[in-house]
Amino acid sequence: MRIITGSARGCNLKTPKGMNTRPTSDRVKESLFSILGREVVGKRILDIFAGTGSLGLEALSRGAEHACLVDKATADILKYNAEHTHLADRTEIYKGDVFAIMQRLSTQGKEFDVVFCDPPYHLGLWERALLWLDSSDILADDALIIAEMGGDENDIPELSHMRLLRNQKYGKTTQIYIFEYKKAGVDK
Repeated sequence: MRIITGSARGCNLKTPKGMNTRPTSDRVKESLFSILGREVVGKRILDIFAGTGSLGLEALSRGAEHACLVDKATADILKYNAEHTHLADRTEIYKGDVFAIMQRLSTQGKEFDVVFCDPPYHLGLWERALLWLDSSDILADDALIIAEMGGDENDIPELSHMRLLRNQKYGKTTQIYIFEYKKAGVDK
């Protein structure tokens, strides 16, 4: 697990011991950032269920302005990886329940341009996160939401402010949905 390109190119990331965390593979991450292109440059990033921080830190390495990394179990690893990649000065790390922290960030008036949502598969967390984000004021207009889930998880919840831009499958185990958020809502 490493940063692929940008200012922290080649930096290896510390990963949690055991099998409870499933980091996004370099192949999937490289493909995702190829799709996003320069969409992260100068943007405010929210990386929920961040794990190693691989997605948020990759975005920072590629020119994002700032990133909030949120995970209830890996704050020490997130801090280490942010410092190791020399990206800590543009990173905020939050330890705790993702939904409670997103609510706190919303109450503080924070707004994000890109959200990475990569929770454990098959627990309904990506759907719950999309519904929460869809009804919140934490997203900037035209924000991108990138949700990673299992290859067999296909039930997109009913969303009022997000439209699906792209669905990319990676083998049988992983797929990524990319949504765009509109404050005024989307036409059905």
